[in-house]
Amino acid sequence: MFKSVSVLLFAALVLTSCGAVRDSRVNPLNWFGRSQSAPVAVASDAVVNPLIPRRKESIFRREKDTSYRGSDLGEITELVVERRPGGAIIRATAVADQLEAFDLKLVKIDEESQSGTLTYAFRGLQPRRSQGPIASRTHTAGVWVTDNQLRDVRVIRVKGARNVRTVKR
Repeated sequence: MFKSVSVLLFAALVLTSCGAVRDSRVNPLNWFGRSQSAPVAVASDAVVNPLIPRRKESIFRREKDTSYRGSDLGEITELVVERRPGGAIIRATAVADQLEAFDLKLVKIDEESQSGTLTYAFRGLQPRRSQGPIASRTHTAGVWVTDNQLRDVRVIRVKGARNVRTVKR
Protein backbone atom coordinates (compact mmCIF):
# COMPACT_ATOMS: atom_id res chain seq x y z
CA MET A 1 0.00 0.00 0.00
CA PHE A 2 2.73 2.45 0.98
CA LYS A 3 4.72 1.60 -2.13
CA SER A 4 1.83 2.30 -4.53
CA VAL A 5 0.99 5.61 -2.83
CA SER A 6 4.61 6.74 -3.01
CA VAL A 7 4.83 5.76 -6.70
CA LEU A 8 1.63 7.70 -7.47
CA LEU A 9 2.88 10.72 -5.54
CA PHE A 10 6.21 10.64 -7.35
CA ALA A 11 4.50 10.29 -10.76
CA ALA A 12 2.20 13.23 -9.98
CA LEU A 13 5.15 15.43 -9.00
CA VAL A 14 7.10 14.49 -12.12
CA LEU A 15 4.15 15.08 -14.45
CA THR A 16 3.24 18.45 -12.94
CA SER A 17 6.81 19.66 -13.28
CA CYS A 18 6.93 18.77 -16.98
CA GLY A 19 6.54 21.69 -19.35
CA ALA A 20 4.15 19.71 -21.56
CA VAL A 21 1.61 19.18 -18.77
CA ARG A 22 2.13 22.65 -17.29
CA ASP A 23 1.21 24.28 -20.62
CA SER A 24 -1.47 21.78 -21.64
CA ARG A 25 -5.23 22.21 -21.51
CA VAL A 26 -5.49 19.37 -18.99
CA ASN A 27 -3.99 21.52 -16.23
CA PRO A 28 -6.90 23.46 -14.62
CA LEU A 29 -4.59 26.39 -13.84
CA ASN A 30 -4.22 26.96 -17.59
CA TRP A 31 -7.89 26.97 -18.60
CA PHE A 32 -7.51 30.62 -19.50
CA GLY A 33 -3.99 31.49 -20.59
CA ARG A 34 -2.10 34.78 -20.58
CA SER A 35 -3.82 37.89 -21.85
CA GLN A 36 -2.91 39.52 -25.14
CA SER A 37 -3.26 43.19 -26.06
CA ALA A 38 -4.67 44.59 -29.32
CA PRO A 39 -5.54 48.12 -30.46
CA VAL A 40 -9.15 49.34 -30.50
CA ALA A 41 -10.84 50.47 -33.71
CA VAL A 42 -12.06 54.02 -33.19
CA ALA A 43 -15.69 54.61 -34.20
CA SER A 44 -16.31 57.72 -36.27
CA ASP A 45 -19.88 58.41 -35.12
CA ALA A 46 -21.94 57.33 -32.17
CA VAL A 47 -24.60 54.97 -33.49
CA VAL A 48 -28.11 55.61 -32.24
CA ASN A 49 -30.42 52.65 -32.08
CA PRO A 50 -33.72 53.61 -33.78
CA LEU A 51 -35.57 50.77 -32.03
CA ILE A 52 -35.12 52.28 -28.58
CA PRO A 53 -37.78 54.92 -27.94
CA ARG A 54 -36.82 58.32 -26.58
CA ARG A 55 -37.82 59.10 -23.04
CA LYS A 56 -40.54 61.68 -22.68
CA GLU A 57 -40.04 64.22 -19.93
CA SER A 58 -43.08 65.31 -18.02
CA ILE A 59 -43.49 68.69 -16.42
CA PHE A 60 -44.94 67.17 -13.29
CA ARG A 61 -42.75 64.15 -12.89
CA ARG A 62 -39.19 63.70 -13.99
CA GLU A 63 -37.89 60.21 -14.36
CA LYS A 64 -34.61 59.33 -12.77
CA ASP A 65 -31.85 58.55 -15.20
CA THR A 66 -30.38 55.28 -13.93
CA SER A 67 -28.04 54.67 -16.86
CA TYR A 68 -24.37 54.38 -16.11
CA ARG A 69 -22.45 57.35 -17.54
CA GLY A 70 -18.93 55.97 -17.21
CA SER A 71 -16.44 56.18 -20.06
CA ASP A 72 -13.80 53.66 -21.12
CA LEU A 73 -10.54 53.88 -19.19
CA GLY A 74 -7.38 54.53 -21.19
CA GLU A 75 -5.35 51.33 -21.44
CA ILE A 76 -5.95 47.83 -20.07
CA THR A 77 -2.65 46.61 -18.65
CA GLU A 78 -3.64 43.27 -17.13
CA LEU A 79 -6.42 40.70 -17.51
CA VAL A 80 -6.60 37.64 -15.27
CA VAL A 81 -9.27 34.96 -14.98
CA GLU A 82 -9.12 33.33 -11.55
CA ARG A 83 -10.96 30.02 -11.28
CA ARG A 84 -13.04 29.58 -8.16
CA PRO A 85 -15.53 26.89 -7.11
CA GLY A 86 -18.75 27.57 -9.00
CA GLY A 87 -17.26 30.01 -11.52
CA ALA A 88 -14.46 32.50 -12.06
CA ILE A 89 -13.46 36.04 -11.22
CA ILE A 90 -12.50 38.19 -14.19
CA ARG A 91 -10.06 40.82 -12.90
CA ALA A 92 -8.74 43.65 -15.05
CA THR A 93 -6.27 46.44 -14.32
CA ALA A 94 -6.28 49.68 -16.30
CA VAL A 95 -4.50 53.02 -16.37
CA ALA A 96 -6.97 55.92 -16.53
CA ASP A 97 -6.31 59.05 -18.54
CA GLN A 98 -7.24 61.38 -15.68
CA LEU A 99 -6.66 61.40 -11.93
CA GLU A 100 -9.38 60.45 -9.45
CA ALA A 101 -11.44 58.06 -11.57
CA PHE A 102 -14.19 56.45 -9.49
CA ASP A 103 -17.21 54.12 -9.70
CA LEU A 104 -15.25 51.62 -11.78
CA LYS A 105 -17.08 48.71 -13.38
CA LEU A 106 -16.60 45.93 -15.89
CA VAL A 107 -19.71 46.44 -18.02
CA LYS A 108 -20.84 43.52 -20.18
CA ILE A 109 -21.13 44.31 -23.88
CA ASP A 110 -23.46 42.17 -25.97
CA GLU A 111 -21.86 41.32 -29.30
CA GLU A 112 -24.06 38.93 -31.24
CA SER A 113 -21.60 38.49 -34.10
CA GLN A 114 -19.07 36.55 -32.05
CA SER A 115 -20.35 33.41 -30.39
CA GLY A 116 -18.18 31.97 -27.66
CA THR A 117 -16.82 35.41 -26.75
CA LEU A 118 -17.55 37.24 -23.51
CA THR A 119 -16.81 40.96 -23.87
CA TYR A 120 -16.57 43.58 -21.13
CA ALA A 121 -15.73 47.28 -21.18
CA PHE A 122 -13.69 48.73 -18.30
CA ARG A 123 -15.53 51.95 -17.49
CA GLY A 124 -15.41 54.57 -14.80
CA LEU A 125 -16.42 58.13 -14.06
CA GLN A 126 -13.44 60.34 -14.84
CA PRO A 127 -13.45 63.99 -13.81
CA ARG A 128 -11.53 66.37 -16.05
CA ARG A 129 -8.39 66.87 -14.00
CA SER A 130 -4.72 66.99 -14.70
CA GLN A 131 -2.73 63.87 -15.33
CA GLY A 132 -0.58 62.41 -12.61
CA PRO A 133 1.82 59.52 -12.20
CA ILE A 134 0.79 56.13 -13.52
CA ALA A 135 0.68 54.63 -10.03
CA SER A 136 -2.09 57.02 -8.98
CA ARG A 137 -4.08 56.41 -12.18
CA THR A 138 -3.95 52.58 -12.03
CA HIS A 139 -7.24 50.91 -11.08
CA THR A 140 -8.47 47.32 -10.74
CA ALA A 141 -12.01 45.97 -11.09
CA GLY A 142 -13.49 42.51 -11.22
CA VAL A 143 -16.69 40.66 -11.98
CA TRP A 144 -17.97 37.24 -10.90
CA VAL A 145 -19.00 34.83 -13.67
CA THR A 146 -20.66 31.48 -12.96
CA ASP A 147 -19.77 28.15 -14.54
CA ASN A 148 -23.05 28.22 -16.49
CA GLN A 149 -22.11 31.55 -18.04
CA LEU A 150 -18.64 30.22 -18.92
CA ARG A 151 -19.88 26.96 -20.42
CA ASP A 152 -19.66 27.98 -24.10
CA VAL A 153 -17.10 30.78 -23.68
CA ARG A 154 -13.75 30.34 -25.41
CA VAL A 155 -12.51 33.95 -25.40
CA ILE A 156 -12.86 36.70 -22.78
CA ARG A 157 -12.21 40.27 -23.90
CA VAL A 158 -11.91 43.47 -21.86
CA LYS A 159 -12.01 46.69 -23.84
CA GLY A 160 -10.47 50.03 -22.91
CA ALA A 161 -10.28 53.31 -24.81
CA ARG A 162 -7.03 52.43 -26.63
CA ASN A 163 -6.66 48.65 -26.46
CA VAL A 164 -8.39 45.32 -25.93
CA ARG A 165 -7.00 42.48 -23.81
CA THR A 166 -8.09 38.95 -24.59
CA VAL A 167 -7.73 35.65 -22.78
CA LYS A 168 -8.32 32.40 -24.67
CA ARG A 169 -9.28 29.08 -23.20
